[in-house]
Amino acid sequence: MWRTRAAAACVICRSLANSSYGIKKKSPLQNLHLVSRSIHHPYYPSSKFQRPPLRISIQQFSSLSRLPLHKTKLLNVKHGYQSHRNFWLARLASRLLKVRYLILGSAVGGGYTAKKTYDQWKDMMPDLDEYKWIIPDFIWELDELVDFEKLLKALPDADDLAKLLPDFDKIGESLASLKGFLSPGSPGETAFRATDQGYDNDKQFKKGLLGELILLQQQIQQHEEEARRAAGFSSQQKRKVSDKEKIDQLQDELLRTQLKYQRMLERLEKENKELRKLVLQRDDKGIHQRKLKKSLIDMYSEVLDILSDYDASYNTQDHLPRVVVVGDQSAGKTSVLEMIAQARIFPRGSGEMMTRSPVKVTLSEGPHHVALFKDSSREFDLTKEEDLAALRNEIEIRMRNSVKEGCTVSTETISLSVKGPGLQRMVLVDLPGVISTVTSGMAPDTKETIFSISKAYMQNPNAIILCIQDGSVDAERSIVTDLVSQMDPQGKRTIFVLTKVDLAEKNVASPNRIQQIIEGKLFPMKALGYFAVVTGKGNSSESIESIKEYEEEFFQNSKLLKTSMLKAHQVTTKNLSLAVSDCFWKMVRESVEQQADAFKATRFNLETEWKNNYPRLRELDRNELFEKAKNEILDEVISLTQVTPKHWEEMLEKTLWERVSTHVIENIYLPAAQTANSGTFNTTVDIKLKQWTDKQLPNKAVEVAWETLQEEFSRFMTEKKGKEHDDIFDKLKQAVKEETIKRHRWNERAEDSLRVIQHNALEDRSISDKQQWDAAIHFMEETLQSRLKDTESVIEDMVGPNWKKRWLYWVGRTKEQNIRNETKNELEKLIKCNEDHPAYLANDEVTTVRKNLEARGVAVDPCLIKDTWHQIYRRYFLKSALNHCKLCRRGFYYYQRHFVDSELECNDIVLFWRIQRMLAITANTLRQQLTNTEVRRLEKNVKEVLEDFAEDNEKKVMLLTGKRVQLAEDLKKVREIQEKLEAFIEALHQENNFTQECGLLQDTLHKD
Repeated sequence: MWRTRAAAACVICRSLANSSYGIKKKSPLQNLHLVSRSIHHPYYPSSKFQRPPLRISIQQFSSLSRLPLHKTKLLNVKHGYQSHRNFWLARLASRLLKVRYLILGSAVGGGYTAKKTYDQWKDMMPDLDEYKWIIPDFIWELDELVDFEKLLKALPDADDLAKLLPDFDKIGESLASLKGFLSPGSPGETAFRATDQGYDNDKQFKKGLLGELILLQQQIQQHEEEARRAAGFSSQQKRKVSDKEKIDQLQDELLRTQLKYQRMLERLEKENKELRKLVLQRDDKGIHQRKLKKSLIDMYSEVLDILSDYDASYNTQDHLPRVVVVGDQSAGKTSVLEMIAQARIFPRGSGEMMTRSPVKVTLSEGPHHVALFKDSSREFDLTKEEDLAALRNEIEIRMRNSVKEGCTVSTETISLSVKGPGLQRMVLVDLPGVISTVTSGMAPDTKETIFSISKAYMQNPNAIILCIQDGSVDAERSIVTDLVSQMDPQGKRTIFVLTKVDLAEKNVASPNRIQQIIEGKLFPMKALGYFAVVTGKGNSSESIESIKEYEEEFFQNSKLLKTSMLKAHQVTTKNLSLAVSDCFWKMVRESVEQQADAFKATRFNLETEWKNNYPRLRELDRNELFEKAKNEILDEVISLTQVTPKHWEEMLEKTLWERVSTHVIENIYLPAAQTANSGTFNTTVDIKLKQWTDKQLPNKAVEVAWETLQEEFSRFMTEKKGKEHDDIFDKLKQAVKEETIKRHRWNERAEDSLRVIQHNALEDRSISDKQQWDAAIHFMEETLQSRLKDTESVIEDMVGPNWKKRWLYWVGRTKEQNIRNETKNELEKLIKCNEDHPAYLANDEVTTVRKNLEARGVAVDPCLIKDTWHQIYRRYFLKSALNHCKLCRRGFYYYQRHFVDSELECNDIVLFWRIQRMLAITANTLRQQLTNTEVRRLEKNVKEVLEDFAEDNEKKVMLLTGKRVQLAEDLKKVREIQEKLEAFIEALHQENNFTQECGLLQDTLHKD
């Protein structure tokens, strides 16, 4: 009985397996109910049950795939009837009782098998948690917003749906017949395939839709081959008109198929572009709440920017790949680059040189079409004409600023990034156009400079050379092809682009010449691929969209394609950009690890040299050294606030008196001392002090204060701090000090307030105690002794050494010194005769002295007599004043009584006390202004100077120099390059692994 039921179950399973479900002809046995699989099956043992592969293909995965499209009829199983004569009721009851064991065993076995199958399926499912961010957040919230149970109840039954849907069996037969019709041979390989991320993603998401495009491409190639065979056979055998008609018919059919293929491709590209733009915009707005990583091309561009600033002093050359765009002047280099970037971003001119320096353009994908410079945060919206004009103007300004005086082109690289949806990721460098003749207005070495710049970029063995040739001029006039042939003779990294093909087709008498250029048979240079493009009608106001439409329209109607002189994959800038991007990333993958190893070796050499030369010093680069010096300078400026008030006042008082003492002695004290009485003396002193205070004294005081502040600031800046002093900062500190002093301006109102204070101080004549009186006498004696010493030194220089020095040092007097000595002796006799002699000689006295000298045989000039008298009388007066000071030491008592009943006059002591008190008050006032205002303003100026120096790299390079700085700078750059290269390589490997996993998964799905 059990075997009969098992056999019946096997028949039922086979009938279900052979029944029709939708397009598929067979349904896997695993789709049966779990109870059926629990039964011992001789054909499909449950112990060897395997989970079918996961099906997520776009074409095969549908919510209706499990619904039967036709009614399935189970095979009728007829059991033979065995007659039982006796105990049929008992036997029936016994068999009914056995049914419960069958049901119970089936339930237990089926449950265990279902659990085991579920566990197997769960283990074999891939872990998709890492890719959960790909699905937008609102998808996970649909079960909360939408009631799927109501929707399920509202859906029609499977039978009703089967009636509404078309007959997929007939559709499958039609597709099979169409596939057989369109598959005459294997498709030809295209020259290049785009390998950037966007293109890979398109292949992953739209592989099913592109199947039709592949069939259309096979049809195009089939028609091309038939057209070639028919054309060749007709030329050899001279067939009849019917054969020519067949050829024309095939060519028309080929063009129609190509147009259909092109339209479908454009539609898919447009849909993909919009979809990617939408996804990038959502990421940009932070829908997924995740941190976006830098793209591969941005990481790679940063490495190139660092390398451009790196001085390769250790023979580590920059061999990282980039696309170098070279061509003759006005050949269309800039236009091709703009078509690839999909924006008119470069300045344009008619026949004149516009590209005056290399421009590095980094293309990457982004949600918005924008451009920005490396050293600026401003984004230019490339969809707005105002921003486009501003960008072109900014590029032109940067080019002109980079060109030095007397030159036409520059070697400085302008770094520009362009982002937008659908852009191919790559790095291109637009170079100045190659010229054959130097015209007026150009520097004489312009031609050689352009050649050297082009060779420098093309010498890189990993650089892709995009050679641009103008198709509207004779090929023999090209200069750049010979240059490219010299740099890449085998053509392993050169892509040839023929521009202005529309003009070439009109002007060239033999179209075969264009074919020879594209096939690489006209030029001796070799290339990886050849392309023909059209970059517009020559109007600078054309938009990119209009140029694309014109290019597509031209090639659709061009005889070059109709006669098969050009292949479909060799035309349009779209195919060119895909090919260039493919070559660029291929070259990057092949060479980037080798470059990383080279910089790793360079880093080891630099670190070894540093350890040998500077074992106890940290590896501080120029910026770090500047920060260290900045902190030291700020600390030294703060030290100014810690100077004691006593020190400030002593310095100010001493310096101010040194500055004004000559004026006080010569213009105030000496003239007043020549007066007859004390009243006249005081009046003269008051008048001269008032004039001095109003005109000169405040200004002199401010000058002294500013000079004192400079001296203290310089002392702190240049003072060596023992072993911690670093000579490498000396030039920087000196430059900061000079710039700060130049910028500092003293408060203009200080003189006005200081004038009032000084005037009040000089008007006070009251000396309160004996201590102040003695201090004034001491101050006067020091001043007079200093002046007397200076006067004696002058007299000695005039008359020569005395007898003692002549005897000890064997020196003699000159003739002039002898004359002055005789004059001195004669004038001293006058003073001895009249001790109250005035300060000036009378004319008769001068004549008397001259005659007396002439009587002794000494001829003198009256001016010499007066000059000698001035010094002799000055010495006599100073000695007399010093003797008077000694007498006035006991004169404080008479001063308090206003010198009544006393012959002693000490007005000169009062004068010096007034001067001394004015100096003290002025020093105190200036000290307060220094500590409260000027030191803080000086500190602010120092900070501003340091900030300006920090932003000026040229200034830092000039002020922080030496082998130690350069070695640390190279070490920092090499480390940064190596780290960024390693990060880029890791990201590149992750992308490659992800792409390979997606490819394997897609292949598995298609096999299933």
